[in-house]
Amino acid sequence: MDGPGFDADLPAQVERALADFLGHSREEIVRTEPGVAAGIDTLSGFVLGGGKRIRPTFAWWGWRGAGGAAGGPAAEGALQVVSSLELIQACALIHDDLIDSSDSRRGRPTVHVASAKLHADRGWLGSPATFGLASAVLVGDLALAWADDMFAGAPLPAATLAAARPAWRAMRTEVLAGQYLDVRTQAVGDASPEAALRIDRLKTAAYTVQRPLHLGAALAGAGDELIGTLLEFGGDVGVAFQLRDDLLGVFGDPSVTGKPAGDDLREGKRTLLVALGLQLAAERGDDAAARVIADAIGATDLAGAAVDRVREALTSVGAVAAVERRIDELTTSAVAALERAHLAEPAPSALAELIRLATQRTS
Repeated sequence: MDGPGFDADLPAQVERALADFLGHSREEIVRTEPGVAAGIDTLSGFVLGGGKRIRPTFAWWGWRGAGGAAGGPAAEGALQVVSSLELIQACALIHDDLIDSSDSRRGRPTVHVASAKLHADRGWLGSPATFGLASAVLVGDLALAWADDMFAGAPLPAATLAAARPAWRAMRTEVLAGQYLDVRTQAVGDASPEAALRIDRLKTAAYTVQRPLHLGAALAGAGDELIGTLLEFGGDVGVAFQLRDDLLGVFGDPSVTGKPAGDDLREGKRTLLVALGLQLAAERGDDAAARVIADAIGATDLAGAAVDRVREALTSVGAVAAVERRIDELTTSAVAALERAHLAEPAPSALAELIRLATQRTS
């Protein structure tokens, strides 16, 4: 295919691939088991109801940067593979919302909340909340199972899919390991910066940037040296992305982020921002700031003026400035790695723009 192919509007192409797969998969099961239609539709609505498509985008530019075509049969197959990452993401988000008891996602009710409402509205037997929790677990599990189906069913040679499987397997394990580590860190109360960075590396960097790049490049036949450089680039970008997300979770505008300000604090997340806040407050002997930050972690009723006090404390002890410096350092090292990769155009330009979008201060 001549011209830009799928490069020109990748999110729309990912949306098309997902809609085609979900529609076909729904038809297969609902034809014989119509009672599951509501659950299937919940998943389809969640997957197709928004999202930045970050993981398919990084995977696509790994494919293109390693010499993959912009259009044609091979590109169509690669598109299906990279789009399947959104189903892993759906599983992770649905279960994450359940773990965190979150009420909203992207400005809409989370899957367990929406499913509980469906139960209540229809007057079904039993507890709406229990039904909502069970439905979210099962819908998330289905998303993960269908991700494998979408990957395996891509119209690509078996050897091409086999080359990408190490990245696929590593990514699934790493994101679940990162989620478990996140839960465990909250449970044991480890507020160290080192613990926060370990979670960032596993749960965000590896899953959001490194392995998608690895996956796309492997599909295009990239060698170990290029993949190694992309993993280095992706690690820095991924951590910087998570640190920006941590800042926006406390200081961001909910109308932009899609989540209430302070949600990470209410959920008890030990982010690097919080860890540095506690560490710097202790170093400065600022007991008042340390108490404000510590009391906010896991405070489910945190809102309004209380969130403002945490913001003031994190700023006054220097935690915000320290995280901003770390983002700048990671961005600089990511740019250097990108230059060393010598990717095929237009991948370098596209990835440079993704660095900017991932680390900018407003979204």
